[in-house]
Amino acid sequence: MLHASSRTAKIAGVAALAGLMMAVAIVAAVHKPEPAQAPPVAVRGEARQDRLARELERCATLTMPDSGCEAAWAENRRRFFRQDAPTPAVDASKPAAPATETPAP
Repeated sequence: MLHASSRTAKIAGVAALAGLMMAVAIVAAVHKPEPAQAPPVAVRGEARQDRLARELERCATLTMPDSGCEAAWAENRRRFFRQDAPTPAVDASKPAAPATETPAP
């Protein structure tokens, strides 16, 4: 009879897991996402850097996710990697330097 109770326990466990998964799916389908906060207003020069520094200091003390902090960290990464600098344009009128081939050993 040990075998029969083991099988019943497995079936009950699978049923409980399926019910839990269904409950999570229903809650996820019913939950309304919160609207995203407006991005920060663009400011020029030092005022922009000061505001970014203040925001990063505030974010360093938070333990919960915050969309304003995510935007501030993204801005800090963008500035760090200089992604706002335009890429140099290639002048099509100048001929490209020929590639030198190295002989195979």
